[in-house]
Amino acid sequence: MPLALDTSQGAAELAESLLPPLGNRWLHTQAVAARAREASAAVPEAERDLLVASAWLHDIGYAPELRDTGFHPLDGARHLESLGAPDRLVRLVAHHSGAVYEAEQRGLSAELDVYDREDSPILDALIYADMTTGPAGQSFDFDRRMDEILDRYEVGSVVHVAISKARPYLGAAVERTRDRLRSDQPM
Repeated sequence: MPLALDTSQGAAELAESLLPPLGNRWLHTQAVAARAREASAAVPEAERDLLVASAWLHDIGYAPELRDTGFHPLDGARHLESLGAPDRLVRLVAHHSGAVYEAEQRGLSAELDVYDREDSPILDALIYADMTTGPAGQSFDFDRRMDEILDRYEVGSVVHVAISKARPYLGAAVERTRDRLRSDQPM
């Protein structure tokens, strides 16, 4: 029986089949999924499991056996698509955490544009979960997470440039999610 990839259980099983050899990436993924679960009140009830599933799968494109372009959101989305995952899950993974900014730096905008980006509470909450979790699963505030990424990548590198450009977009998504959690109003 195939995994139901848009459920937290099916997504967790797929992530666990690919990411544990990557050490800190696996720790990060587990913590992002836990953070997404904590933030799930920021999205409509019917979308909460999809949020957690997308958190489990957001970094599967780092798995060496899935590496094609070297751009993990795109490689992860393509793999999910090849498995017949629901389109919305594929698109959330493709566009997590400002992927459009890095795609531009890598010359992969046209490839990423195949997957429509939704501006929604669920994408905001996925960004929130990723951008408040450190590389080994630590709980970080947004500014600390941004500083950690910028410190980890050399000035002028693709990721450094992309995350610098994405910072206002990412910060706004994190703040919208915080506002939704405070007001307990997903919409």
